[in-house]
Amino acid sequence: MAITFPTPKMINVGKIKMEIYEQGEGFPVVLVHGFPEIAYSWRYQIPALAEAGYRVIAPNQRGYGASDKPEPVNAYDLKNLCGDLAGLLDTLGLEKAVFIGHDWGSIVAWHMPLYHADRVSGVIGMSVPFSPRLEMEPIAFFEEVFGPDMYIVHFNRQPGVADAAFAANIDRFLTNIYRHKQWEDLESESSNNGSSFGLSMMSMLDVVDPPGESLMSEEELAVYIETFRKGGFTGPINWYRNFTRNWELSVDLPQKINAPCGMIYGEYDMVPKGGDVSQYIPNLETVTFKCGHWIQQEKAEETNAFLIDWLERNAPQ
Repeated sequence: MAITFPTPKMINVGKIKMEIYEQGEGFPVVLVHGFPEIAYSWRYQIPALAEAGYRVIAPNQRGYGASDKPEPVNAYDLKNLCGDLAGLLDTLGLEKAVFIGHDWGSIVAWHMPLYHADRVSGVIGMSVPFSPRLEMEPIAFFEEVFGPDMYIVHFNRQPGVADAAFAANIDRFLTNIYRHKQWEDLESESSNNGSSFGLSMMSMLDVVDPPGESLMSEEELAVYIETFRKGGFTGPINWYRNFTRNWELSVDLPQKINAPCGMIYGEYDMVPKGGDVSQYIPNLETVTFKCGHWIQQEKAEETNAFLIDWLERNAPQ
């Protein structure tokens, strides 16, 4: 699939300077990447959505790419991450947007209507579903359910370890994590009760001959490798180190999204699928693609078709 990626520009979004990529005209759609991703992970969606008549904006969020990387860990809490996107709209003179997120970007997208309801016309999440506030402190919950090696627990219990290890082995880490398999041959793995979710990401550094096929070309992977070589992993991993702070900050945050929403699952994704959230999101449309975690890259055409159809029915014209 031939693509043309926009030229980046830096804008001031309030507390930080952010690197963004823009293409198209029309109602704004903000694409929110996850970990260890960058705006480039939306390379298949940006031209397709622009051609469909939307103004597409894909930022490298704080800690990523050329965007600012504040030193304090608590600078990466959801209040700040959502504030950046609201500030992005302010700087670009936009009132509202549809926010589409993948992985960690989904968490940010789901929280935009909780923190800034007046700036949100709709939300689409991928991989990570909306999850109402836990009754139990999150890191203790993850450790109890998935064990001490689960990567979110590891990132919090052993600060700095993963950052340094990933930075010292960027090529291997990214080469190993960006894989996909021939899922039709692996039906039995779908019944593993999510055990892979409990594995430490540190294990990615030990694999010499990773299974499956590379998700992208050498040239595409080089974009990721060079970006993280320049920016490192501490800022991105600090997002994970705010699970407890986010939980504390959300104690009085309404857990209700009234805007229209969509959710795309990967059938073989390691992330557990969500349950019934109709009491929190009355207007939610869900679809599942036969793929793993990297949904918008593994199933680009299917993703684009769903997004364009959903936007035509739900985004302001």
